[in-house]
Amino acid sequence: MLIISTGNKAVAAAVKQAHPSVVAAYPITPQTEIIEQIANYVANKEIETEYIPVESEHSAMAACIGASVTGVRTFTATSSHGLLYMHEMLHWAAGARLPIVMANVNRALGPGWNTWAEHTDAFSQRDTGWLQVYVGTVQEAYDATLMAFRIAEDERVLLPVMVNLDGFSLSHIMQSLDTVEPGDFIPPIRLPYAIDVNNPMGYGPMTGPADYFKFRWDMERSMRDARDVIRETEEEFARRFGRKYGPTEDYQCEDADVVVVSMGTLGKEAEVAIDILRKEGIKAGSMRLRWFRPFPDLDLKGKEVVVIDRDYSFGFGGVVAASIKAKTGIECYNVIAGLGGQEVTYDDIAGFVRDRKIGEEMWFGVSE
Repeated sequence: MLIISTGNKAVAAAVKQAHPSVVAAYPITPQTEIIEQIANYVANKEIETEYIPVESEHSAMAACIGASVTGVRTFTATSSHGLLYMHEMLHWAAGARLPIVMANVNRALGPGWNTWAEHTDAFSQRDTGWLQVYVGTVQEAYDATLMAFRIAEDERVLLPVMVNLDGFSLSHIMQSLDTVEPGDFIPPIRLPYAIDVNNPMGYGPMTGPADYFKFRWDMERSMRDARDVIRETEEEFARRFGRKYGPTEDYQCEDADVVVVSMGTLGKEAEVAIDILRKEGIKAGSMRLRWFRPFPDLDLKGKEVVVIDRDYSFGFGGVVAASIKAKTGIECYNVIAGLGGQEVTYDDIAGFVRDRKIGEEMWFGVSE
């Protein structure tokens, strides 16, 4: 059904169709609309879900963990400082191999206090063992949320998934949304080690040096296996519903001499910049990075690379540019732009390409 929706409401619509047994959440700008919409579904009896209005984000994740370990489908949503408040429990959710799905509406971290888009919040959790996908449109927010449940609950994965969407520039923007009837696209959840009162056993015991690393390796093995599960899920989604996705969304990259790599809504802005540059005779392309964990294999050989990082690791550099260099050995022109919702237009992005200095870092809007 074709409707008009915000990014937040698109996520909520997908959650409704996934039929989670438990949703636990705490409001925080700019994600509050997601859990408000889900609460309305529950109040209107449009969905049979136990909705737990907790007192903090830490408690929200703890409640999802407690529910998930019994073998039921769970969901939560957060943003920025709420995600940071969950940090301890994010490690526990992944380490306990619980397929929780969470929407994170990307927002800058204070101080200074700021409620606009930035990716540092989610990137700061990149080593917790959660899969991370970043979306660029309202439609993709809906589709990625539906697929997240199937991916997380696949027995080859059994790791939590974080669906990231830019605060306000996507969470509150109005775009067209084509909803679907998922049918059996999301199978019933089956957790092989769910708590069973008829078969009691110990969970989370002390693990010594002779065994602990084996659990860590098993998480990494599943993260690697997730690549195939993601590909299979996206291919099945395309067969059923006609919309194709991959680890990246590439635009005119085949013959490009220079490729702009970005994430989230900036990736869609970059496509307009590419059209401008092509008219000027510059063979440019855009690669929007969708999956950050597991980090994909990128085909950038023989191309100059301009990376727009809407984040920063202090004392180190842009996280995306550093990741690309670590995985491929390719030097990039690293542009730090869009922090705290800083406006970055397609003309600005075209300028980044024209003025690129490979191997250097540039802070957009800062005069050194």
